[in-house]
Amino acid sequence: MYLKAVKINSNQPSLEEYPFSLPIIKNLLHSNQPLPFSKPITFLAGENGSGKSTLLEGIALALGMHPEGGTKNFNFSTYDSHSELHEHLTLVRQGVLPKTMFFLRAESYYNLASTVQDLALDAFYGNRTLHELSHGEGVLSIVTNRFTKNGLYLLDEPESGLSVSRQMTLLKEIITLSQRNCQFIIATHSPVLLAATQATIYQIKQGTLQTVNYHETDAYQDMKLFIDDPERMLYYLLDD
Repeated sequence: MYLKAVKINSNQPSLEEYPFSLPIIKNLLHSNQPLPFSKPITFLAGENGSGKSTLLEGIALALGMHPEGGTKNFNFSTYDSHSELHEHLTLVRQGVLPKTMFFLRAESYYNLASTVQDLALDAFYGNRTLHELSHGEGVLSIVTNRFTKNGLYLLDEPESGLSVSRQMTLLKEIITLSQRNCQFIIATHSPVLLAATQATIYQIKQGTLQTVNYHETDAYQDMKLFIDDPERMLYYLLDD
């Protein structure tokens, strides 16, 4: 692993201010223990607003990545909305540097695609401008063309814009790359991606972070309930 763990420093400002007001950040801070990354793939799972994307963003910035995504060399900025969490993180590294790093986040994909086009980097992303592709096609083009062996990759909800079959394609790419000395840290809601082998799943629930297996994740259980009996689920959803 290139990144073995991350720890939130103790010299924090007011815990009533974002992002330190988030229960998961408070709990990680109070535990005074590092969050380990012991497998090639680490998932951060949890409901909207649980803090998984904030934590991933903090790690990306602490690694020197750009808050809106891309490599360390990207310096575009459309709107500075990132938190100061990265300033209070300590990274525990393996000692071997990754050959390449990339931060991919769904919410700023359009800005990333524009920067790739402006810098004439299309040759590294499939020889087609990402704006000519759908969001989902663009995400897969980045992963299949830009991600290479010996890399460290941080993905924030990469399933956004992908059909179920394309999520399976992405899952295959992630597993294949993890077998080529790559490390992934991924924030996701996708029960498809969470099925990856050789992965640690951290689920954020009620402000705590727990290590769970695939079948214990809320994403899997909720989807299974719906697929097994959609009529019944719709009945309860629409029942006033």
